Amino acid sequence: MKILVLNCGSSSIKYKLFDMATNDVIAQGAIEKIGLKGSFLKFPLPNGDKVVLEGEILEHKAGIEYILGVLTSEKYGCIKSLSEIDAVGHRVVHGGEKFNSSVLIDDEVIHKVVECIDIAPLHNPPNLAGIYAVQELMGDIPQVGVFDTAFHQTMEPMAYMYGIPYSLYEKYGIRRYGFHGTSHRYVSRRACEMLGVPYEDQKIISTHIGNGGSLAAIKNGKSVDTSMGLTPVEGLLMGTRSGDIDAGVLSFIMEKENIGPQTVSTLVNKHSGLLGVSGVSSDMREVQAAMRQGNEKAKLAFDMFEYRIKKYIGSYAAALGGFDILIFTGGIGENHAISREIICKDMEFMGIELDHEKNNQTQAVEAIISTPQSKVTVMVVPTDEEFMIASDTMAIVSK
Repeated sequence: MKILVLNCGSSSIKYKLFDMATNDVIAQGAIEKIGLKGSFLKFPLPNGDKVVLEGEILEHKAGIEYILGVLTSEKYGCIKSLSEIDAVGHRVVHGGEKFNSSVLIDDEVIHKVVECIDIAPLHNPPNLAGIYAVQELMGDIPQVGVFDTAFHQTMEPMAYMYGIPYSLYEKYGIRRYGFHGTSHRYVSRRACEMLGVPYEDQKIISTHIGNGGSLAAIKNGKSVDTSMGLTPVEGLLMGTRSGDIDAGVLSFIMEKENIGPQTVSTLVNKHSGLLGVSGVSSDMREVQAAMRQGNEKAKLAFDMFEYRIKKYIGSYAAALGGFDILIFTGGIGENHAISREIICKDMEFMGIELDHEKNNQTQAVEAIISTPQSKVTVMVVPTDEEFMIASDTMAIVSK
């Protein structure tokens, strides 16, 4: 079975084509700058060379049509006909309370995803654009929606409710939903496979750390808490997002700066986090380079970033009543040994003992980076959300 996985962002489309008989990726790439000047499709060839095809790509349908053309082209294609693709799996960011698992997409599912646009205005519309485009270009091919929020639907009300009037939850669905669920689900399962332990009998803290970041507390195979909330702003300090902030600060800023809700939303989403504090960049590598040059605000941003993660690990250890496995994943989690070391420093009282040599040698590969004596197994597990989407799609379509 061949499955095409699509991840449609506001101005981008990432794709992977899987042959599920072998679990191999037979094609992958991305379109960037959709609707903007200089849009292009880039993808690697089997020999490692990279191809960049520039063109005017004004909307998602044109982008997906471009991708399908490349997949079947004589020069770059890996399939002879679109009929070789058996199903399409989509990353859908927000499913609200409506979905606690991946689903076959039909008109009712589309309607429910549309209803979630109010709480995910930046993410759900492009996700829907991808679904509509496939309907138009590939007819009645099965499509499956895999929701970032679904994994966290096992949280108890005490973990997902906010301390606001309950009527606002009933009226608008204001609660913690969490994100990165597909990533947390994949790495937590994969960690247990690596260790040969039963997934349903472990206490796990999964840290997905990149430009966006979140933690999940997973008990007996179920998410019991997560750091992102109604939107991806809450929780950790991120590349451009503020993370946790006193709600009173927002009303104070709105009053003092004479700005409205849309502007303050842009402030905490696009101009805060590492970028806002350091004044340098949202990229951890550039923040660190500024630190080495003596930039004190860059050092502050770095320290805040690491401290927030450490604090959440402590709180989730309390929520779980101790834990067995700590996982690092995401761009920074997988590649940044110094971050992992700082986060794990002075955590011996929790049972964490890092093997510093293994940690320093580990970059973007699966590895155990704790000592044999460590009561908590610390691991690096590169995430593979696309494979998780493909697996869910195959399981649902096969039924």
